[in-house]
Amino acid sequence: MIDEFIINALIAGTLVAVIAGPLGCFMVWRKMAYFGDTVSHSALMGVALGIAFDSENPLIMIATCSCVALFLLFLQRDRRFSSDTLLGILAHSALSIGMIIISMMDHFRTDMMYYLVGDILAIGMGDIYTIAGVVIISAICLFMIWRPLLSLTVHEDLARIEGINVNGIKIAYMLLIAFLVAVALKVIGVLLITALMIIPAAAARTISNTPLQMIIYSSCGGIISVFAGIFASSQWDVPAGPSIVLSATVLFLCGRFFVAHRA
Repeated sequence: MIDEFIINALIAGTLVAVIAGPLGCFMVWRKMAYFGDTVSHSALMGVALGIAFDSENPLIMIATCSCVALFLLFLQRDRRFSSDTLLGILAHSALSIGMIIISMMDHFRTDMMYYLVGDILAIGMGDIYTIAGVVIISAICLFMIWRPLLSLTVHEDLARIEGINVNGIKIAYMLLIAFLVAVALKVIGVLLITALMIIPAAAARTISNTPLQMIIYSSCGGIISVFAGIFASSQWDVPAGPSIVLSATVLFLCGRFFVAHRA
């Protein structure tokens, strides 16, 4: 019989993987992998602010990640700096601010590894309900912006000519990533959440012929990674979060081998 905490972990991981798949696909298409890292690093700053205000409300992390995402969009108006330069500045600044805030609180003694790599095996039913709510809302929002987001991913200037509100769609997409990162913090941690979005999407790209195929394969790959990672964690007593990411990496390598062998 499977323990309840493992079932909870599988449910939570599956929910995150379902929405991480399509969001990760757009990250791969738009070459925004480092943006995911920036938002995830800002989540640690949100954790620090929550601790400072003596609150574990996920809205603090969501608000922090969202502010960083919007601030990035504002900074991108300055064409003198490339996006990767601005992302590097924001990512390391947010991480440093978070670490400084935490270091200034003498009463704080929690192991930071919990926030860095997560603890999916400690997920409770309340966390599952929160994750499920965010996943449903994110799925609905992504469905609503699917076509314009795909259009500006293919050709941003052409999408603008067609009357698409490019900046509005960008903001909506960035906020969706911020929501996912803030909520998935307990599942896989600050340092690994981007990997769960990027690696399954990259693996799916090697075997997909259409955008819809890639999204479906990416979500399925994420779910397989979650199950494999949790199984490995329970069998060999290794951290679940890194095990999930490593499982996704194995899937990516298998996909590459399959494509090379087929060719």
